[in-house]
Amino acid sequence: MKKMSILVLLALTVLPWLGALESQAAADIEKVLADQVAAWNAGSIEGFMDYYWRSEELTFQSGANRYHSWQVMLDRYKKNYAGQKQGTLAFSDLEVRVLSPDSAYVLGRWQLGGTAQPQGGVFTVILKKFPEGWRIIHDHTS
Repeated sequence: MKKMSILVLLALTVLPWLGALESQAAADIEKVLADQVAAWNAGSIEGFMDYYWRSEELTFQSGANRYHSWQVMLDRYKKNYAGQKQGTLAFSDLEVRVLSPDSAYVLGRWQLGGTAQPQGGVFTVILKKFPEGWRIIHDHTS
């Protein structure tokens, strides 16, 4: 009985702490996405890319295509969205799912307005927490 009481007390102590960590991680991740939108809308593709993992192992999938590497993604964004094609970005319907203290994924919608043809779709990003903060390690956008 004493062991059961200790387990219950431990659970009552640890569970709120874990919930607080999850809430903080979700808030930090939402800020990453908000900062990405702000950078994009300020005309800074480089600032938008600051929140991606600077690695050859970074992956981006869209349609039937898969790309690897932070630099490849940066070059692709610059080629496809430079100047007036950049438009105004918005994210909505975000669902942040924290999987562990250092991993999470986000489901959401994206819209790009202010261009000749408005665009939009859905995305899933997987994030990992590094010493410098949360970074997207995989992006699947359609």
